[in-house]
Amino acid sequence: MTEVAPKNHKKYRKDKPWDTDDVDHWSVTEWKDDELPGGSLLEESSFATLFPKYREKYLRETWPIVTKVLDKHGIGCELNLIEGSMTVKTTKKTKDPYSIFKARDLIKLLARSIPVQQAIKIMQDDVQCDIIKIGGIVRNKERFVKRRQRLLGPDGATLKALELLTDCYILVQGNTVSCMGSFKGLKQLRTIVTDCMKNIHPVYHIKTLMIKKELAKDPALANEDWSRFLPKFQKKNLSKRKKPHIVNEKKAYTPFPPAPVPSKIDQQIESGEYFFNEMQRQTQKKEEKISAAKEKSIQRRQEREAEFVPPTSDELSRDKDEKKKKKKRKRDSAGDDELEENRSDEDVPEKSKSKKKKKYKD
Repeated sequence: MTEVAPKNHKKYRKDKPWDTDDVDHWSVTEWKDDELPGGSLLEESSFATLFPKYREKYLRETWPIVTKVLDKHGIGCELNLIEGSMTVKTTKKTKDPYSIFKARDLIKLLARSIPVQQAIKIMQDDVQCDIIKIGGIVRNKERFVKRRQRLLGPDGATLKALELLTDCYILVQGNTVSCMGSFKGLKQLRTIVTDCMKNIHPVYHIKTLMIKKELAKDPALANEDWSRFLPKFQKKNLSKRKKPHIVNEKKAYTPFPPAPVPSKIDQQIESGEYFFNEMQRQTQKKEEKISAAKEKSIQRRQEREAEFVPPTSDELSRDKDEKKKKKKRKRDSAGDDELEENRSDEDVPEKSKSKKKKKYKD
């Protein structure tokens, strides 16, 4: 047992005398040829599926392997290259009635680009398949491609982890995800794939599956509730914009609208300029220019005269202090340079010094 089932798990199911808690619903019983009444099926049943054009060459090459596997179960098969379809049907040799459904799953998997050596495993009793359609979950194409890539992960790491934890084979292609494995693993994979397309990362499910796998090893926790051990992931909505810290104070409510801004004509009427003739307007403009020029000339003259104003005693003392500090910095820097030169001379070996001296002598 992995998890304790909820109390109302049989709420919407009718009571059956043979359906008790000790029955393992996941177990698959083996079929025996003696169980079929009459020894053969009364009617022929068949299933057909279309395949894409790019699979035609591969199917033509591997079709003998498919026919050989299906002959063992007494099922006939046909590959129609004109229509682009595969057909499976029961024959008089068919003993297991469920084998036709297995053959139907086989041709579906072959159409979904699963290799033959993997697809023929579906004929085993303990292997099932599930083709999950993911095309209609996300409308935006770019978002759909990004979320589908999450299932694969970097260098297929996420897909490999899911395969190891669920004991299933997974193939992500186009608008579907093809899975092969046990009923339990397929059920887990369906939830993981649908949640991934609904923007829930598969890593969260991988973490829970890893914890469940470790808990299943402990027989003491077999009949206990595991919810306290499992991680709880809270959904964070990052799309909401953060509110600014500055809170603007609301102005007092006034029922009256704001006063209209006075236009250029209104300003001219107030100043009396509106009633001037053309000569008066030109003379006014000239006067304004002359007054603006006079103000600028006065400002420039003050700036020039400010250079000849003698400095105060405080300013002189500040200048002296700054000059002293600059001289001190120069001395310190010169002392550091001398020390470095002395060190470099000490580090040089005697031979190199003698060579230098000889050069200078020459």
